[in-house]
Amino acid sequence: MNLKDKIQDFPNFPKKGILFRDFSPILKDPSALSFIADEFTKYFHPKDVDLFAGIESRGFILACLLAGRYNKGLVMIRKAGKLPGKTSKLAYTIEYGKDVIEIQKDIICEGQKIIICDDLLATGGTAQASAKLIEKVGGKITGFAFIIELTELNGIGKISKYNCKSLVKY
Repeated sequence: MNLKDKIQDFPNFPKKGILFRDFSPILKDPSALSFIADEFTKYFHPKDVDLFAGIESRGFILACLLAGRYNKGLVMIRKAGKLPGKTSKLAYTIEYGKDVIEIQKDIICEGQKIIICDDLLATGGTAQASAKLIEKVGGKITGFAFIIELTELNGIGKISKYNCKSLVKY
């Protein structure tokens, strides 16, 4: 299956000069969702993951899909102020300024193997910060799963020490 045929382009979104690659049309196609899960199960062995971590918000979808396929759990990496209870936070730089992400402190046990999921890898800042945050609370990153990678932005360079898989590259 060619996922590029299902990804929609939106020029000048969210601002002028940006070409937004939208995977939303994939979500209405059960065969495409099944294909995505199949492709990642060819790449990541079940022994290499205890939990999938989804990056807010589109990463939740991929993490949920894979957690169901692997019969594993799911944790959420969210923007600051969105999670109840005690959290661990990490500030980082993004393309347009700064951001803060957080995870619940007690959601990951020491040494649990985590695959981080997001819909898209661009500059890699959020992916890198997510890995640091999970390691800060005791998790061990065993991989990254992305549906789309924008290769010209070289985000993979920030997370190249990890096992990474992208299904579609632009």
